[in-house]
Amino acid sequence: MTTAPIIRAEGLTVEFGGRRSLLGRQTAPVVQALSNIDITVETGETLAVVGESGCGKSTLGRALLRSTPITRGRIAFKGQDITTMEGEALRSARRHFQMIFQDPYASLNPKMKIFDTLAEPLRVHTDESSAAIRTRVLDMLEAAGLDRSFAERYPHEFSGGQRQRVAIARAAILRPDFIVADEPLSALDVSLQLQILKLFASLKQQFSLTYLFISHDLARVFGFADRIAVMYLGKVVEIGSAREIYHAPAHPYTRALIAAAPSPDPERKTGTLGGEIPSPLNPPKGCRFHTRCPMAMDVCSTLEPQMTSIGGQHSAACHWVAPQPTAV
Repeated sequence: MTTAPIIRAEGLTVEFGGRRSLLGRQTAPVVQALSNIDITVETGETLAVVGESGCGKSTLGRALLRSTPITRGRIAFKGQDITTMEGEALRSARRHFQMIFQDPYASLNPKMKIFDTLAEPLRVHTDESSAAIRTRVLDMLEAAGLDRSFAERYPHEFSGGQRQRVAIARAAILRPDFIVADEPLSALDVSLQLQILKLFASLKQQFSLTYLFISHDLARVFGFADRIAVMYLGKVVEIGSAREIYHAPAHPYTRALIAAAPSPDPERKTGTLGGEIPSPLNPPKGCRFHTRCPMAMDVCSTLEPQMTSIGGQHSAACHWVAPQPTAV
C-alpha cells in the first residue's frame, strides 16, 4: 500500500487583480502569480523551491497552505481535498500545517513574551492543561537551541538568529505534518544560515517533519533538500532530486542559476543571469524564459514546452529536452 503525498497540487493557478466595473469592464490587469502548477510533496521529504524574486515561490507556499485565494486547480492534503475547505474545518486542518516567514521580527508579536508566543498555538488547537503547555514550551525552546529562561523575554531582546529559532519553534510546537519555510535564511549572515539549516535538519529527524523550503539561493539548498523545484515566472520549469539538479541540470534557467551562484572553488567561473524578468502582467508566449535564454529556438517563442521526464525523479519543461514537434 502506497502512502499518499503530504501535498498534491494539480493545475494550481493563482491570479491577482482583474477588477471589473459595474458594467463588467475590466478595470485592472490580471497578474498570474502561478500558472497551472502540478506538484507533490512526499511524506518526510524536504522539497526546496528556488528561483529569482518575483517568480511565485512565496505565493506557491501560501497557496498550498490555503493562505492565498486559489483561482483554479486542486490541492489535496494527505489525500483530502482542501481546495474549498473553509471555516472550522480549515482552522482544524491548519494545526497540521504551519508556515515560517522570512522576517522573524515582523512575524513575532513584540508585546508578547516568548512563552505566550509558543503557547498560543497549543491553546488554540489543543485542550492541554496549563502545566502541560508550559512543559511543551520549555522543551521546544531547548529543542530549538535556546535556553529555557528565554521564555520570559520579549522578541526585541534577541538577535536575528535567535528570533528565527523562536519562529521555527512556534511552527514546530504542534508537531505539524507539513511546514512551509519562506526564505528563512535571507535575513541571516552565512554562519547563522548554516546553524539554522542544522536546526531544520535536527527538528525534521526529531519530529518527523516534512518541509517545503523556499529560497532564492540554489547553491544553499543542494546539501539540505531531497528534491528541488525550479520556478520561473509562475511556472515550475524543472524538478528532480538534489543530486540530479546539481550534476545534470536540464533547463537553461537552472544552469544559469547554478552558474550565477557564488562558489568557494577559485577554479570555477561564475556567470550572471542576463536580461530582465518579463512582467507577469504580460508574460511571453511560448516558453516564458525564451527572452533571456541563450539557447532559444524559433519554437520557444510560439509553443509552450511541457514537463518531460528525463529519468529518475528528474523532469524539465524545455524544448531541448522534449521531442521537437513535427510540422503538419
